[in-house]
Amino acid sequence: MRRLLLTLLALLGACADPAAEHMFGLGDPVRGAALNAPRLLGDTSRLAGRPADAALAAVQLEVLENAFRNDPRYAPEASGPAQHALRVGKAEMRQAIGIAPDAPAEPVIAQLREAAAALQAGSQARAEAALSGPMFPLGGAQTLSRLNRLPYLPRVSEAAGAANAEIRRMDSRGRFG
Repeated sequence: MRRLLLTLLALLGACADPAAEHMFGLGDPVRGAALNAPRLLGDTSRLAGRPADAALAAVQLEVLENAFRNDPRYAPEASGPAQHALRVGKAEMRQAIGIAPDAPAEPVIAQLREAAAALQAGSQARAEAALSGPMFPLGGAQTLSRLNRLPYLPRVSEAAGAANAEIRRMDSRGRFG
């Protein structure tokens, strides 16, 4: 059943945001992001030319790293290696996109989602505005340009695999399944 549901979610469109829409908004958003991480983040170069998708992929990584580090449901259960992989992957993604390394996760997530929604609505100007401010020191146009030409990011790929494996490990222990 779970495999069928994941297949259906994958077919809903490339711009889906598993951290917001897992199981049509009824499921655990962290779990949704982790289960979809290899597909969304395994090869970030596939997102080149798709800046809205790249922004949502960055959201997934931010959600996962933040949850595995801070969420009382996940942080105590998450292994040190998985937390490390997510921290390193997030740093690599932030450097590639041009996000301030010390920016807090929640507003970064909100602004990336806002930019993705603006792009999906056809408004590059709104997307650039969403990617402005101190958390995006390169400015909206340059950040959007980087999202549009995202390369393969090996640490991000490793983080995606680590998050997925960690959720599956928790499921196998009966923790969240």
